[in-house]
Amino acid sequence: MNFKESLYLLRTLGIALWVILAVILFGTGAIIASFLDSRGNWPHIVARWWAKSILLVSRTKVKVRGLENIDPSKPYIFMPNHSSNFDIPVLLGHLPVQFRWLAKAELFKFPLFGYAMKRAGYISIDRSNRKSAFESLDQAAAAIRNGRSVLIFPEGTRSRDNRIQEFKKGGFVLAIKAGVPIVPVILHGTWQIMAKTGITIRPGDVLLEILEPIDTTAYPLNQKERLMDDLRQRMIEVYEAGKAAGR
Repeated sequence: MNFKESLYLLRTLGIALWVILAVILFGTGAIIASFLDSRGNWPHIVARWWAKSILLVSRTKVKVRGLENIDPSKPYIFMPNHSSNFDIPVLLGHLPVQFRWLAKAELFKFPLFGYAMKRAGYISIDRSNRKSAFESLDQAAAAIRNGRSVLIFPEGTRSRDNRIQEFKKGGFVLAIKAGVPIVPVILHGTWQIMAKTGITIRPGDVLLEILEPIDTTAYPLNQKERLMDDLRQRMIEVYEAGKAAGR
């Protein structure tokens, strides 16, 4: 390991220590806020500042493009690509709308962090349990009917090769049943900051690109695969174009 890599590793350890401390501080704040706001808006705001603190200490700069494509007063299902641990802080910190995560159950098992997520109204999904997964989709549908946007990683997990992976069906069933638009979101640059296969965190620039919503009412339930393919192809085109442009 050369000197530069050693410095990155030391920085990563420092950032990791801050993340632990921030989970304690902001997690406690989110839990307290959840007792003051039953809709979960205040806890989400606390989570936003948690995310921004992580981006600050890791020297991650974020630019947002495409805000004109969404109306903050309307519910959507946001679907971003997923290639890094930094996708979550970037989305929490810089997607300027109230939304609730539909996230894998493992995240809810972390002490304090998981409890804060539950208190904020984020929704756990256990893909290993079919019945539980459908119950989670019903929860998400109820949140959408109450005017709340939901965010889902359609790939289910982080990419290992910096390419957009195959999509899971659950989010598309939810979108068609709820009849709300899907908003594709492309995160450019998070892979370079911390890849799934990497152990160090590097400073860098991220572009959060919000694409035009897709009208799900044009797709009956028996055509969910066509909706998946149309969305994935659109996201691949934009993501690969970003890589070619050096993003």
